Amino acid sequence: MKLCHVVPSLEERHGGPSKSVHDLSVALAAAGDDVELLATDRGPGGSNREGRLLVERFHRDWPQRICPSAGLRRRLHQVEADVIHHHSLWLRTLHYCHARARRRHAPLVVSPRGMMSDWSWNHHRFRKRVADWLIHPGALSAVGGWHATSEAEAAEIRARGFSQPVCVAPNGVSAPSADDAARAQRHWRRRWPAIAERPVALFYSRFHRKKRVLELIDLWLAEGPRDWLLLLVGIPQEYTPEMLNEYVQRASGEGRVRAFSGAGLPAPYPVASLFLLPSHSENFGLVVAEALAQGVPALVTDTTPWEALGREEAGWCVPWPDFPAALRAAAAEGPERLKERGARAKEWVLREFSSERPARLLAGFYRQLLA
Repeated sequence: MKLCHVVPSLEERHGGPSKSVHDLSVALAAAGDDVELLATDRGPGGSNREGRLLVERFHRDWPQRICPSAGLRRRLHQVEADVIHHHSLWLRTLHYCHARARRRHAPLVVSPRGMMSDWSWNHHRFRKRVADWLIHPGALSAVGGWHATSEAEAAEIRARGFSQPVCVAPNGVSAPSADDAARAQRHWRRRWPAIAERPVALFYSRFHRKKRVLELIDLWLAEGPRDWLLLLVGIPQEYTPEMLNEYVQRASGEGRVRAFSGAGLPAPYPVASLFLLPSHSENFGLVVAEALAQGVPALVTDTTPWEALGREEAGWCVPWPDFPAALRAAAAEGPERLKERGARAKEWVLREFSSERPARLLAGFYRQLLA
């Protein structure tokens, strides 16, 4: 098959989809499909080929918030793909994909990437209504099939009234090399030497209110274990590391919590004994899977699709009101018991969420739509 994937951005600052869509495209190409991966970019753009995968980036025009790009629009006019797959909603790039799919009589597949959850759907709801009318008019009703990264996200799509076929294909993960893990550990111990001497709870995600970053700091300073450290590493969005560190300082929490930008730096999983993600909503939560793949058990909210953590003894998935008690219980187990959980977590997630699995599921889904 000839496949065209379009993602608004491949920039790290835009979170998990920037990585997972590239990994998915690589896996589809490795399985024998010809894949074009197109994206917008703040810079002039560029292209590179990775075997049967062609990656092209096009300058993002104003207003950047909705990702218009004359270059991407022109490029899509030339696309001869059998299937066009767009990742995300409410952006101009979806309009371009809708227009090309209609002219090609090709199936349009859309991955909402968390935008169907109650929290995301209602956040800036007026803007999203405007987007549905003006930014990509008619695109959602023209979707040939949806891609959900969890059963929970598939249920959200159905709850919004969409009846098109849905493929549930989780994001894929792989274990890091020993060299990469050692390099990451050295880096973060240099950045904050105290983490070499005390157990560390890690938050690693975008610095956005959706992730409950400030609430996590408040919880940690009020009820977190005094002999542990909370390391916050993320991509600056609504908050910067400086803002978060000032917040900690005002709360007299200096020495117990530190925030750093993670842009362009190795992922800090190897220094952690426990991973924390108290999000309002996640369609998948790639960082959770990555933490588990590196042997770090996770404590997450039940608004993420990780309810199997408890069953697999790989961590905890609890409502936000129960998060403080779960945090105390997890820390009380101690680093050695948490390492045992982490070993089980790693074996489970690498078995169930291999990088090849989503490509295999989606390739089958594309063939069904074409048939």
